Amino acid sequence: MKFEQMYTTYKPLLLSIAYRMLGSISDAEDIVQDVFVSLQQTSLENVHHLKAYLAKITTNRCLNLLNSSRKQRELYPGPWLPEPDIQMIEHGPEDRIVMEEKVTYALLVLLQKLSPMERAVYVLREVLEFDYKDLSEMLGKSEVSCRKVMSRLKQKLDRDKAVEIAPTNGEQMQAFVQTFIQASRTGSFGAFIDLLIEDSTLLTDGGGKVRAALNPIYGSDRIQSFWEGIFIKGALEGEYRQVQINGEAGILLMQQGQLKWSVCFEMTDNLSAIRTIYMISNPEKLKHCR
Repeated sequence: MKFEQMYTTYKPLLLSIAYRMLGSISDAEDIVQDVFVSLQQTSLENVHHLKAYLAKITTNRCLNLLNSSRKQRELYPGPWLPEPDIQMIEHGPEDRIVMEEKVTYALLVLLQKLSPMERAVYVLREVLEFDYKDLSEMLGKSEVSCRKVMSRLKQKLDRDKAVEIAPTNGEQMQAFVQTFIQASRTGSFGAFIDLLIEDSTLLTDGGGKVRAALNPIYGSDRIQSFWEGIFIKGALEGEYRQVQINGEAGILLMQQGQLKWSVCFEMTDNLSAIRTIYMISNPEKLKHCR
């Protein structure tokens, strides 16, 4: 296979692996670029399973980066949220980062709570459906060990109310988005707060670059107080845009032509209410939105 064909064929897959592992589009693109640069200087004559080989290289580079940046993550000011994959609705597929499959933002958040090795096993097995023989070769672990990790993961994710892998972008989510936009424009948040479960959570990520809540906000009453407080300060004034965030309905706020933040939701298992609100205002995590 010629290099150009290999690049076109496998880049979406490798981006999917790296983005899920790292939670960062920027870092994922850098990893994949480095992989293909290294391949130009590598003989593939004895490589019999190219897809698994490329996935292994990408995964190992991600593991190295995660291990080296662990301290930086620990010192991050406030909640660390993944970089959202934002697609403007009016734009076409050619305007977005192309990955092999979409994964919900809520699942991406959940993946970041796993250890690097657990994350690798989950992404390669559960999301991309590599078999355990491939996992064993990619990760340098026995098949039995990989199965044990996956078994523990399923128990852990069940306890954490694991979310859907694939986006669910139905009319209910659209209605929630519309209610949120209306509330943010008027300052009347009652109807939106009614959509939250009582023990809902709001997570905000400003990265220390812009003002944001440094701790999670728990409970619908406290969440209402937060939104009402920033409304009074004028922080919700601007142009609201409906977008796709990791394949699901989300919202952007534009102020004087500048993107201020994105918001998306994790819904309950029966899709009847909102469990978690994710608000990303760190400009470094919004720079891929065009």
